[in-house]
Amino acid sequence: MVSLAGCDLENRNHSVQFDPEAEPFARLSEYRFFTGHLADLDPNDRVLPYDLIAPLFSDYAEKKRFIWMPDSVTGTYNDSTHFDLPSGTVLIKNFYYPVDLHNPDGPRKILETRLLVNGQQGWKGLPYIWNEEQTDAYLQIGGGDKMVQFMDYSGKSIEFRYLIPNVNQCRSCHEKNGMQVPIGPAARHLNREFDYQEGAENQLIRWVQHGLLDKAPEPGRVEKLIDFRNPDENLNLRARSYLDINCGHCHNPGGPGNSSGLFLHFSENNPASIGVMKPPVAAGRGSGGKSFSIVPGSPDDSILLYRMESTEPGIMMPELGRTLVDEEGVALIRQWIEEMTARDF
Repeated sequence: MVSLAGCDLENRNHSVQFDPEAEPFARLSEYRFFTGHLADLDPNDRVLPYDLIAPLFSDYAEKKRFIWMPDSVTGTYNDSTHFDLPSGTVLIKNFYYPVDLHNPDGPRKILETRLLVNGQQGWKGLPYIWNEEQTDAYLQIGGGDKMVQFMDYSGKSIEFRYLIPNVNQCRSCHEKNGMQVPIGPAARHLNREFDYQEGAENQLIRWVQHGLLDKAPEPGRVEKLIDFRNPDENLNLRARSYLDINCGHCHNPGGPGNSSGLFLHFSENNPASIGVMKPPVAAGRGSGGKSFSIVPGSPDDSILLYRMESTEPGIMMPELGRTLVDEEGVALIRQWIEEMTARDF
């Protein structure tokens, strides 16, 4: 395989060259996922952009997601969990900060690119950290950190140290039934239109057309999350969608948080399992002295909100992937608990 320079790559006519069983490349540019200037994230042939209905909070970082799959294979659709994507598939997630959150398409700085690679031994995560010149990203198995500064939605300047997870930390969020698996490529996350270069189209339809999936039902027949950022949507569905993408990948019967008995995936319909008047399995600092995960009408007595509002290790939830408090997410869950009634379940 040819090692390419990191800046102004002349690889538009060169296809992706990648062997999932070989040693990973040291530089992101060597995969040829993107053409031209690397930081433009202009996808190469068969590298398809996608997005999720409900985004995971990552300290206000924006994300650009792509998937690449060898042209000789295809994935298998299912309704309830992540798609069965074949060996050789690579999920490519780029984390970046606009200078101003109100202008996500304006000047930006890319901090990291996480590859989730499916090989014969299963999925593995590979973190690539971008250089200051924004010409390339370099594999850092041990993760790292970057100082970040941006203008938040209220116009306040935020500066903090952004943490980039190591390979083992990647696995902890992507674990299900003891195996590392993707989170985003599932029907309920993808059942929305995406503005492709050729025009807007439902992502499930495009994935089938692109050869990434063997089939998919009509989008109207597929369960999907709600964009919880839209205040015009149903409050209960907004809150459940937020908890699904931010918490449900761990808090489900097959996830690493299953021993808690707190299940926050979207399809869960037992109020006690969601946390309503549910005592914690193990009391301690994480409970904050409170007795139940969710107390309807009383967010300040609810462990769920207490842990969302914390930034203290051992208390805060999620445990990884954030340093800051998701102020908008906290406000949503606070309103949900305040207005919660039995009719919501």
